[in-house]
Amino acid sequence: MSAGASIALDDVTKRYETAAGVILAVDGISLDVQPGSSLAITGPSGCGKSTLLGLIGGLDAPTTGRVAIGGREISTLPEWNRAGVRRHEMGLVFQSDNLLPFLTATENVSLQLSLDDPGDGNTRSLELLVELGLGEEADKLPDQLSGGQRQRVAVARALIHRPSLIVADEPTGSLDAESAIAVVDLLLAAQRTFGATLVLVTHEPGVARRLDRAVGMLDGRLTDRADRADGAGAGPPTPGHPRA
Repeated sequence: MSAGASIALDDVTKRYETAAGVILAVDGISLDVQPGSSLAITGPSGCGKSTLLGLIGGLDAPTTGRVAIGGREISTLPEWNRAGVRRHEMGLVFQSDNLLPFLTATENVSLQLSLDDPGDGNTRSLELLVELGLGEEADKLPDQLSGGQRQRVAVARALIHRPSLIVADEPTGSLDAESAIAVVDLLLAAQRTFGATLVLVTHEPGVARRLDRAVGMLDGRLTDRADRADGAGAGPPTPGHPRA
């Protein structure tokens, strides 16, 4: 993929049934994100940020409302169809690197490509790892890498197929300051190189300020203010729907 994907959410709601009752994790959110732009979603723990990101990334379907990526509605697709969209068009990065412990760094990065072209994956993955300063770690297993190195491998894995949409959920949450800067640098560089759209959930105000725009979340709804990533000072949800 060489062009960023647009994102359009129309009155999206996500409810969960629990023993304690119904949880309204996302409450009637509408949001537009332009192709090739970057958006940070901030807010306190439990406000619905990760649930919203999961809906954008096709990891889950909304209870009501519509989610469209690149002009195609994914919210009504069955899981196996959404999995295909994620595999071919999206790069997903999480706070936990989720590397397979029995595969080397190169093999972890190349796994997705190998599903489509077994002869090409390792070569391209090694080239990307070298570009990321991980050439000497390419043949190491995950438990031989530092936390920052593991997360860079995870980012490389998400970018190897040049996705049109990069979705990152607290990718720097478990890293030291130096490693966190390196990971954000990498995501922003990849966004520019591929022309991809980037949506990132973060608690860090410094990270949010580096993206084109930031929106806050509180109690499952978007707010206009995202200047405080801890949620304090975010104010009540505003009427209407913030647009990016």
